[in-house]
Amino acid sequence: MKKKDELMTVPEILDELRDVSERTLYRWREIGKFPIGIRLPNGKIRLYRSEFEAWLETLREAA
Repeated sequence: MKKKDELMTVPEILDELRDVSERTLYRWREIGKFPIGIRLPNGKIRLYRSEFEAWLETLREAA
């Protein structure tokens, strides 16, 4: 059975990134340096773990 792709919250993303502020994360989204993710009806942002990991991999490849 294939594991379901997890939706990450902004605090979970920030916890994994360490030393990145919430404002920085939102600014990265605004300028296209971070995946947009999805906005829930309550206004909260969620990002699929697979998208987050793919984004991290692009950073690794660029280094």
